[in-house]
Amino acid sequence: MRRHKHKQPQLIANLLVADVAAEGKCIIKTDEGVIFVEGRPGYPMPAPGDIVDVKIVNQKKQYREAVVERIVTPSEVRTQPFCEHFGICGGCKWQHIQYAEQLRFKQQQVIDHLTRIAKVPLPEFQPIVAAEPTQYYRNKLEFTVAAGRWLTQAEVDAGERMDFRAVGFHVPGRFDKVLPINHCYLQPDPSNDIRLAVSDYMFAHNLAAYNLKTHEGYLRTLIIRTADTTSQVMVTMQVAQDHPDTLAALLDHLRERFPQITSLNYIINKKKNDNYGDQEVINYAGTPYIEETMVSSPNHPPLTFRINAKSFYQTNAIQAHALYSIARDMAGLTGNELVYDLYTGTGTIALFVAREARYVVGVEYVEAAVADAHVNAEVNGITNASFHAGDMKLLLTDEFFAQHGRPDVVITDPPRAGMDEAVVRQLLKAGPQKIVYVSCNTATQARDIAWLDEAYRVEAVQPVDMFPHTHHVENVVLLVKK
Repeated sequence: MRRHKHKQPQLIANLLVADVAAEGKCIIKTDEGVIFVEGRPGYPMPAPGDIVDVKIVNQKKQYREAVVERIVTPSEVRTQPFCEHFGICGGCKWQHIQYAEQLRFKQQQVIDHLTRIAKVPLPEFQPIVAAEPTQYYRNKLEFTVAAGRWLTQAEVDAGERMDFRAVGFHVPGRFDKVLPINHCYLQPDPSNDIRLAVSDYMFAHNLAAYNLKTHEGYLRTLIIRTADTTSQVMVTMQVAQDHPDTLAALLDHLRERFPQITSLNYIINKKKNDNYGDQEVINYAGTPYIEETMVSSPNHPPLTFRINAKSFYQTNAIQAHALYSIARDMAGLTGNELVYDLYTGTGTIALFVAREARYVVGVEYVEAAVADAHVNAEVNGITNASFHAGDMKLLLTDEFFAQHGRPDVVITDPPRAGMDEAVVRQLLKAGPQKIVYVSCNTATQARDIAWLDEAYRVEAVQPVDMFPHTHHVENVVLLVKK
């Protein structure tokens, strides 16, 4: 019987990492074509300017994919990572790159996408707005409680008997493996202490962690939300079975240990996935929401936003204020404008600009988010805003414009996929004087700008860093009717 030999991975030595490419990968250019290289657990993280030896792990028609086997000469843009979990955890993948260089790479990404994809006349780009602080900036984290713990190579080599339960983050590319986190630099206190308390309690009381392969077990996820301006804390435990006494004992333990928890909730999710969008959130103690405040104008009192366990709220509240201020300033409102806020979510941008506009119409496809928007409008006494739920491309019709008026200004903040072409067509028909386009994906933003080019010119571009130590960048573009 003839045996097929497995092809050995190709090793290539002494290659220059040239730049950062899409989705945070690095790029190497060779005579044989482009190689995309990224960090994976167990392999060094690449940085632009490194000289590296690489191992090819995937061969495509037009490019190859690789991991770094060895860093021969480190780049001058490197810095010492601050987190012990760097390189295994899927977050903060750029913490080995100096922050000033991160900003430069993000700025260039915006320039490249708008230049190469939009292919329209562009103004001079404003320098990217840096984040401050660059650590402990997130107000929400979701930790997985799983029966499948990630083992380091040293732990594997030791061969000791281990408890495989863990509370932490999924390892990239491994849905069933969770890395236990000792300290996370993303969310401020008391986030780390609460997570460690849940982990300690699980081991001390021998609670079963959920098995992501067999779908057995009890504890599933721990969601922690913190409010920067009010110091309120929300904790939501998601479990797989209805064991009231067991759950009450855990929640009482957390309430006693952490009196700063102002909203304590739980979810009983018996599905085979952890998505809780369709699950009931039960308030166990405190209020079913926390509140965050935001100053929209020095001439008005701060806005108050109620955030429940399912609410969408920008995870970097400080930079969200900068982002919304830029969008409002680009809109140039005088108090006479009818503003449409598309993909309004819980109405944060709509309410942020409402006091500067005649009226704001918010449109969003998630009904629960629209319900939150109505509550937040009422909490802030804002009466010149209305919110409407529905599929954007079906809702924005001539009849809708006839009923609510044709907008003078449109602010749009779509998901990563960008706007549907049908929505763009309706905007062209509506013909607002200005469109302020907020985006978390400059590639799809550039595509949409190309569609809008038949009637609009780009007048301003302002990148914003919302997520330090990641490749993600937000961008705000002002389009004005030709």
